[in-house]
Amino acid sequence: MIIIYILFLAVGMFALIKGADIFVSGSSSIAKMFNVPSLIIGLTIVALGTSLPELAVSTSAALQGSNEIAISNVVGSNLFNLLAILGICAVMKPVSVENDAVTRDIPFSIIITILALFISCWPILINGGFVNIDVSQNAGTVTRTGGFIFVLLLAAYIVNLIIAAKKSNAESEEAPSYSLLKSIAMIVFGIGTIILGGQIVVYCAKEIARAAGMSETLIGLTVIAFGTSLPELVTSLVAIKKQEAAMAIGNTIGSNIFNILFILGVSAIIKPVNVNIASCIDLIILVLVTIVVLVFAKSDRKISRIEGGLMILMYATDMVYAIIR
Repeated sequence: MIIIYILFLAVGMFALIKGADIFVSGSSSIAKMFNVPSLIIGLTIVALGTSLPELAVSTSAALQGSNEIAISNVVGSNLFNLLAILGICAVMKPVSVENDAVTRDIPFSIIITILALFISCWPILINGGFVNIDVSQNAGTVTRTGGFIFVLLLAAYIVNLIIAAKKSNAESEEAPSYSLLKSIAMIVFGIGTIILGGQIVVYCAKEIARAAGMSETLIGLTVIAFGTSLPELVTSLVAIKKQEAAMAIGNTIGSNIFNILFILGVSAIIKPVNVNIASCIDLIILVLVTIVVLVFAKSDRKISRIEGGLMILMYATDMVYAIIR
């Protein structure tokens, strides 16, 4: 029976990735049609599109009462984006980092991750920390109010991007890839495929977790996080191959921002998300590694091959810790 769940899990992952790809293509075509600046396309539409698998999984998990998957998928995807994807890209070729990423986007990602930590885990933070306690114990809840705060912060961030893009007078000069009708149809089909894939992935992952004796937190942090981050991985690797390092950075950091503010925010608005101590620890780790990446990015405005290798090692170490704790 577990083989069937694994096969359906693979089908669900494929639906998530393909749905996201179709959504991004349709959305980008409409953006070009209405002459939306290319900066906005990259930092919003592409980041949102590649984050839709996480949105589908986390909202589906929230609706099904699997709160551990809802939060661990977001944190796990962010860790994978930041350490594994950027690390692999840097090992392939040192990644140049634009000034905006160092001064605006990465610091903003750190701030909202700290905010998510306090909103999610403030009871356990106030009551004495994480020593000698069961990591599966409930630590706090992301309430609907917290969810609305995240979504409002995302709206403010996007407005800031639009203002910055207008100041730079950057515009998309490419012709739309598809007609308006076909673009709309692709968006609708893409969203539907992503939602269906999300439902399949959550259900199969829960059954596999039970059969293997794994916690939902662990499988959300590893298997599901890897699967839903595949669009970001493919996009970033292609960007590096095409000499578009800025796109690789923008895609991963933008996706991380969307994952926390939009995905966790929407999931909490749909249904308050309970957070266990393991996820609180993972949020702390995410804050620390994002600071490390910022330090790497600031050094000579690039992430070197050695730094990329260290990032991959950090990710592997964190996965080992998640498995044995």
